[in-house]
Amino acid sequence: MGLAVSVGAIAYLNIHDQEGADGLRKSLAKANSVLVENGLPEHTEPEVLPPVKSRGAALGFPYSFPHYLRRFAAHASTKPNWKPKPFPASSDPVDDPVVIDELTMFRSHLICHSDCEGFYLPVDFAEPLFASENRVPGGMLGSSQGLMRELISVAPFLDIKLSDGQLSDTEAARINETAFADGPFRIELMVWLTLFEAARLSIKHGAAISFG
Repeated sequence: MGLAVSVGAIAYLNIHDQEGADGLRKSLAKANSVLVENGLPEHTEPEVLPPVKSRGAALGFPYSFPHYLRRFAAHASTKPNWKPKPFPASSDPVDDPVVIDELTMFRSHLICHSDCEGFYLPVDFAEPLFASENRVPGGMLGSSQGLMRELISVAPFLDIKLSDGQLSDTEAARINETAFADGPFRIELMVWLTLFEAARLSIKHGAAISFG
């Protein structure tokens, strides 16, 4: 078992699994109620989409992998002039005190999200929204735009080259190659590209990012 990150799942399930599509609609309806309670517009998930193609080569990864990028981002965003260097192999990113401090601030769409379920919606809001798990899978609801801003912010620390927030095909291919090689921050790069592509496609198509 591992984490799969998808965009436009209802459009896909309408073709392959109508029962699954119905279940996802119900979950998104609950997510919409959380948006409305917070004074935000509802999200309308597209029922039909053209092919949604990610440039990330990873089809999925262990549930632990997002925590490596979250730890990296927590250090990058809170330590002035931080110079990245590999973390000790024996250290668990979940237990990092910098990550724990950021979790208590409830401000990061990247850090404050379930590692195994839940949504990012293409609705722009400043901080993650929280609700009970029976209303929102994972108990947290993120913004695709908020996630994108954080991924763009951390990109220079991973030596990722963007142009006005845009990622070229050449750079995406380089990240894929590096992420599947045995080098420092390969996990962080793999997760970054997967999430960047998900956020890009979510905003482009007006479709939810689903963790599952």
